[in-house]
Amino acid sequence: MAAASNPGMPPHSLYIHIPFCAIKCSYCAFNTYTHLDHLIEPFVHALMRELQILAHSQPGLPLHTVYIGGGTPSLLTVNQLSRILSTIRAEFALDPAAEISMESNPSDLHVDYLSALREIGITRLSIGMQSANQTELDLFARRHDFVSVIKAVESARQAGFDNVNLDLIYGIPHQSLADWETTLSAFLKLDVEHVSLYALGLEDGTSLKAWVESGRLPHPDDDLTADMYDLATTMLDAAGYDQYEISNWSRSGRECRHNLQYWRNLPYPGVGPGAHGYAGGVRYSTILSPQRYIKALNENTESFVFPRTPATDNAVLVERDAEIVETLIMGLRLTREGIVRQTFRDRFGIDLLDLHGEVIQRYVQLGLVHVDDEIIRITQAGRLLSSALFREFV
Repeated sequence: MAAASNPGMPPHSLYIHIPFCAIKCSYCAFNTYTHLDHLIEPFVHALMRELQILAHSQPGLPLHTVYIGGGTPSLLTVNQLSRILSTIRAEFALDPAAEISMESNPSDLHVDYLSALREIGITRLSIGMQSANQTELDLFARRHDFVSVIKAVESARQAGFDNVNLDLIYGIPHQSLADWETTLSAFLKLDVEHVSLYALGLEDGTSLKAWVESGRLPHPDDDLTADMYDLATTMLDAAGYDQYEISNWSRSGRECRHNLQYWRNLPYPGVGPGAHGYAGGVRYSTILSPQRYIKALNENTESFVFPRTPATDNAVLVERDAEIVETLIMGLRLTREGIVRQTFRDRFGIDLLDLHGEVIQRYVQLGLVHVDDEIIRITQAGRLLSSALFREFV
């Protein structure tokens, strides 16, 4: 039974970070760890404790989305995931119609497991497809092949999932436009509700960056990467997908509600090792090490001011000017919705054009931004140049 809601608080979104993986992918810079399976059960106990502390510091906190990310959440058993969700339902005012998403590796997904996930309340499944090309999957050190993706989607349908996302990566060393078209075509045949596309980034500490810097692999070609983005935009539009954010497409009504919370710069507490959160006017991150995280939650019995917990590592109060900049940068990623001018005025007491009219009008003249009485949004021509626009506001 959910806790009684606090009617004076806006709906929040909860992010849960699961830091465990079977294999470290060559491109991954997230806070993930391999060969720590023995810590998963102690971690689950600690996570439940962190959820309780967070909820007790803000009784009646309303949640309308939950996102279980990682890492590889599908390494957890159904029992472990069920206990986490039961804690959330007991401690927070969870909307009965909440979107509850879970990231997964295709190789972990079979009908019995997926049916059990549906039973405990997971409503949306995000599967890390990444590519349909085995050479690219091998480069990434992924532990699945494309056949595993096909089987995972089929099993998800059999289990009753009607809201499935696939992640794809483009701009890969040695990847041709034809290779990317093959992956897009393979994706379209799976007929899922949502797709997230990520241009490959060379992140510090990753194997891929080291290979590129050593000359073992070529640098990604920026012009070719832009062509890949344009190709995806054309193919997905022709297939009936709506682009609602720079990197995300969905069937009508299947936008990821949790990620919309981020892009609207609305509150989302984050729990688990290495999670990031923004709530109570504070932007923060948690302890990275699973061992230190477990120890902190087991030993600390103090009271904490929302959204802090014993796992909070860095926390910064977001001043109004910084909140405005963050709201602008994230809101302009929403390709259809953009920034609603009245909503912005209600939140900050000033019209966006009064703040940044000169910059915005310059981009309007270049055809990169659209402005009318109701919204300000980036145009299709401006999507590939969005980073330049965002830098103008910082």
